[in-house]
Amino acid sequence: MKTERCSFDLCDGSGFLVDEDTRTSSPCRCRPLRLAKTRARRLEGQIPRLYREISFEHSDVIDIERNCPAQVREVRAYVRGLDANIDHGRGLWLTGKYGTGKTALAMIVSKAAIDAGHTVAIYSCPRLLSVIRESIDGGGMLDFLDRLAQVDLLHIDDLGAERRTEWVLEQLYSIVNSRYEDQRATLVTTNLDLDALTAQVGERIVSRLEGMCGEPLPFYGTDHRRETYPVKTASA
Repeated sequence: MKTERCSFDLCDGSGFLVDEDTRTSSPCRCRPLRLAKTRARRLEGQIPRLYREISFEHSDVIDIERNCPAQVREVRAYVRGLDANIDHGRGLWLTGKYGTGKTALAMIVSKAAIDAGHTVAIYSCPRLLSVIRESIDGGGMLDFLDRLAQVDLLHIDDLGAERRTEWVLEQLYSIVNSRYEDQRATLVTTNLDLDALTAQVGERIVSRLEGMCGEPLPFYGTDHRRETYPVKTASA
């Protein structure tokens, strides 16, 4: 099995520095990163099958770009500067109605991050909350939330689709606030505009999203899913 290279070119890839004279070892600077990646692999970081072939050259994305050229240009720029954006905790926030291309563009970003060797977790918001509930039953809720906080890029799709309860707001705030304070990149899509999302999840969460992602990129156009039915597409 191939050994992963040390991020700082200090150790042999084991995560430890070995002193040949004293025959002792000490943790390398890369070890915390290795541990974080190992933990992150237990998160849902797979690109869904529908989006495996998605790219800026995909016919659906070309159609999206015709409707929203400035927005797609922003996503392209984010991907070009991907490493710096992730290192500085900068994310993206895509809004728009169903089928206007938000998820397709977000998946391009997540694919690029995975290909670049970053740890990525991808969840729809309802699925994310479901996993949190399951982890409570299994006694692993805090560990799961810690892993969400540490992953390089957290991709939350369809924020605002969940039923609003105090418990839901508490979990979402905990996740968003942890990433905001640790300057971790977060990628969000939502069908709600700014006012509607604020009403759904609260000012505290939206304020932090703005701090991490800047202003939302609004996507417009007709529903690509209905236009191409029954053929499967990669628009969302």
